[in-house]
Amino acid sequence: MIKYEKRGVSASKDEVHAAIAHLDKGLFPTSFCKILPDVAAGHPQFCNLLHADTAGTKSSLAYLYWRETGDMSVWAGVAQDAIVMNLDDMACSGCINDFVLSGTIGRNKTLIPGDVIASVIRGASDFADKMREHGVQIHLAGGETADVGDIVRTIDVGYTVFARMKRKEVVVPDIRPGDVIVGLASFGQATYESEYNGGMGSNGLTAARHDVLSHEYAEKYPDSFDPNLDSSVVYTGNRKLTDVVTLPDGQKVTVGKLVLSPTRTYLPVLQEILREHRKKIHALIHVTGGGQTKVLRFFQHAHIVKDNLFPVPPLFSLIQESSGTPWREMYQVFNMGHRMEIYLPARHAETIMAVAEKYGIEARIIGKVKRGDGEKVTVKAPAGKFEFVGS
Repeated sequence: MIKYEKRGVSASKDEVHAAIAHLDKGLFPTSFCKILPDVAAGHPQFCNLLHADTAGTKSSLAYLYWRETGDMSVWAGVAQDAIVMNLDDMACSGCINDFVLSGTIGRNKTLIPGDVIASVIRGASDFADKMREHGVQIHLAGGETADVGDIVRTIDVGYTVFARMKRKEVVVPDIRPGDVIVGLASFGQATYESEYNGGMGSNGLTAARHDVLSHEYAEKYPDSFDPNLDSSVVYTGNRKLTDVVTLPDGQKVTVGKLVLSPTRTYLPVLQEILREHRKKIHALIHVTGGGQTKVLRFFQHAHIVKDNLFPVPPLFSLIQESSGTPWREMYQVFNMGHRMEIYLPARHAETIMAVAEKYGIEARIIGKVKRGDGEKVTVKAPAGKFEFVGS
């Protein structure tokens, strides 16, 4: 059992996929998101998407950082985390505008005061305003805030998003031998970001938090982790939240803020790409749960080779060095430097990369698609060669 699973979480979510296997898969069964008929208006040329997600255990890390430093700004980032996990999934199905957003926040009122709730809600509003500047319309529809201390240890932040789009604009994965894979960096600073982004996203936070941070936080903040966990996997690192990391460009950032970097949205980039180049795209894959193996659920009879990945960003190097986590597990849990993959013919790659770079996001061809009998992903990295096969 990998360490991630010992902490009560799963990178592959096999149990979840098994539980929903009998459910109807919608109009386009292989789409990245479930596509529904146009129940809103009944128009045969349109379809609906309804997507829900949370910031996961990133809220536990925000709780730690806020309690240690008093910095309220981290809560706005948690709101962005939960929203982006929805929006960028939906963008992978071709949906890039006119989103209706509803929030659900569950808190332990004895630990999470009203000003934290206000910061989360303001963070959602500010993010919507920022996206509006880039032509992405997000309509806030309110939501629910519940005091559920018997269930939630600190705070759980989630959002549900609805959108309506034309069926002909849906991107259905059609990954083909001969395609190349353009990866969009998860780290750095996009033109629409206010500071350096470590690239964490909202996956792998349970591993990152426990592997990097000192065990002193277990004693100081027992509400920040599951009491049923074996103590051998609870806060096993040697870093404090306020330790300083020096980035390659000389910038300095605390460990806490590096891991808490708000999940980058690619919507401004994908909006332009899909508006101008939709027909060139064979698939869009949001590299979230499952890390570099995420794509295994979206193709058949091919071998995906990722042999030109970005150099491992400082954040992921920090996690690996602090934890000693095997590199194979690192690539299976974390995005490791890119959180969006675009599959398309090689002749169009430069055009797509140029769009990303206009927004300050590094892009590169990170791999290719070969013929194969089954479904396999091979990661070739300086730390080794790792192969993953579909179930």
